[in-house]
Amino acid sequence: MSNSPDGQPLTIKRMVCATIPTTHGDFQLCLYHNNHDSKEHLAFIFGDIANQENILTRMHSECFTGDVLGSQRCDCGQQLAASMRMISEVGKGIIIYLRQEGRGIGLLEKLRAYNLQDQGYDTVDANLMLGHQADEREYSIAPLILCDWGVKSIRLLTNNPSKIDSLRELGVLVTERVPIETPILPNSANYMLTKMLRMNHLLTLSNGHHPA
Repeated sequence: MSNSPDGQPLTIKRMVCATIPTTHGDFQLCLYHNNHDSKEHLAFIFGDIANQENILTRMHSECFTGDVLGSQRCDCGQQLAASMRMISEVGKGIIIYLRQEGRGIGLLEKLRAYNLQDQGYDTVDANLMLGHQADEREYSIAPLILCDWGVKSIRLLTNNPSKIDSLRELGVLVTERVPIETPILPNSANYMLTKMLRMNHLLTLSNGHHPA
């Protein structure tokens, strides 16, 4: 288990939950505090998941540009919407919304990386040129949120094998990977190709626009 800056084991506290009506039905939005940082991580819950197995789950890292603004530079907003739809269709599930913008580098550095991408570098090289790793995300909060609800095992909505490995190393029982492919758009095509070729994401790139 991760430790807080003062060396204490990482802990979380569920502060509040509220009903959020959406086009996919009513979700419960729960906000968590932790003793590691000031980030307010979230759980977006549909149906009854308490003390159950094989819960359809999405670990979604914050993407202001995609989730809020609808940016087509990435597939994040599309994946969030698809996760809500897929969870509502099965009747129960959870989206854990982790506040780690830009694959963990923050919004400022993410926008700087965008400028490098506009000069012809891909998303991996842009991060490296700024002194970051290709992917700096970590998921230590996620098992604690799952434990808070008594979720015993999950079916993970992801195309990223590394995410499965990271969660299993943290003790999460992932029983199945559920693909979450979304339409490839002209502005995101090269980004998606980079995810497949350089970050080993399990994508077919068989729908919509193809990279040049």
